[in-house]
Amino acid sequence: MFQKILVANRGEIACRVLAACREMKIPSVAIYSEADKDALHVHLADEAVCVGPPPNRASYLNIPNIISAAVVTGADAVHPGYGNLSENPRFAEISESCKLAFIGPPADVIEMLGDKVRARQVAHEAGVPAIPGSLEVVGSPAEARQLAKEYGYPILLKAVAGGGGRGIRDVHNDEQMDQAFDTAQSEALAGFGDGRLYIDKYIPSARHIEVQILADTHGHVIHLGERDCSLQLRRQKILEEAPAPGVGKHLRKRIGDAAVKLAQAAKYVGAGTIEFLLDPKGKFYFLEANARVQVEHPVTEMLTGVDIVQEQIRVAAGETLSHEQGSIWFNGHAIECRILAVDSANEFAPSPGRITEWVPPIGPGVRVDTGVTTGSVVPEYYDPMIAKVICWAKDRASAISRMEAALHMMRVNGIRTIIPFHLRILGNRFFRDGQVDTTFLPRRMG
Repeated sequence: MFQKILVANRGEIACRVLAACREMKIPSVAIYSEADKDALHVHLADEAVCVGPPPNRASYLNIPNIISAAVVTGADAVHPGYGNLSENPRFAEISESCKLAFIGPPADVIEMLGDKVRARQVAHEAGVPAIPGSLEVVGSPAEARQLAKEYGYPILLKAVAGGGGRGIRDVHNDEQMDQAFDTAQSEALAGFGDGRLYIDKYIPSARHIEVQILADTHGHVIHLGERDCSLQLRRQKILEEAPAPGVGKHLRKRIGDAAVKLAQAAKYVGAGTIEFLLDPKGKFYFLEANARVQVEHPVTEMLTGVDIVQEQIRVAAGETLSHEQGSIWFNGHAIECRILAVDSANEFAPSPGRITEWVPPIGPGVRVDTGVTTGSVVPEYYDPMIAKVICWAKDRASAISRMEAALHMMRVNGIRTIIPFHLRILGNRFFRDGQVDTTFLPRRMG
């Protein structure tokens, strides 16, 4: 096992990884920017090193400074969390070259799955159904129009290196293609340094279903069931639940087996997520793979009792998975609400500032993963997610009621949060009936 782990991230995921290190009795190192010098994750770690000024590119994306912090403190492993450098193959490669175990997949696997076109090719070769679309990069609006005629409008133009909902444009006819292509390409180039695009057929009334997988270096791959991540605000997930409403035992096995098959084909190692779209007829299509721990991993942990972060650490240390597929049980229902520092009454504008009061909810089946407390400053430089509230109960209706009670109990003052919007969602009769898809928020909550 590792002697010391450096957590190369901030906020709630840094705190989550630090908690896992503490339970496993592994000393830890936090990194922080100058804006985060008093952040909660800094206080939770055994050691902390400043890696630069506030902008991400100068601190949390500064590979030389982060590697130096690991070397200076004597760390022998690096956990990247999610976001930031978690899916950067260069960071994984440099870490390994500096004799630092990277707690994640190998660099070549990250690179392959981070390229959406290559990931689709892997799925195709593995016999996993994928969304109808291009298996190669689309080089021009004219080529895109030709493919759109083949698949039929509407289609989606997507960034090959995309993520976080950026570099995606809906196209409904030939006339829209030129502008949509230029916009998506520019956004992809600005966001990822890669302007390549591909095409997906638009699947109407689809649900976003993802499968949590775990894989070790000894050839074992298992899945921990599915999550429904259909509730998305501007293509960003804000509420997730497991199991997915309406997904029965037979479909769960089929989609879980498909996720395992793709992970095996990719020679995956560690914790990851295979994402699918599920159409109203029950047909599922591979969407993409995320080579890291997901924001929404706690709903799966609450459902299965498996500590996904600790499994990541054990696998990176060369150990076998602690669980076999047959030993995974799915108990009850779990829901996660992402708590964002945004003003839901003002077009979800960011709401940075100092938190003057922080009272998290308590009670049976209630978990709060957070990176803040009373007195914490929410900087303007980073993602506005400050916490996640996760509620478990014996069934979906009870989990919804428990989440409503938890959010009513929660007190966050000094900044605005998305909590009022979450309460509106939880009270919506269509949501309560499980009638959700990726268009739910604009259709039902607009």
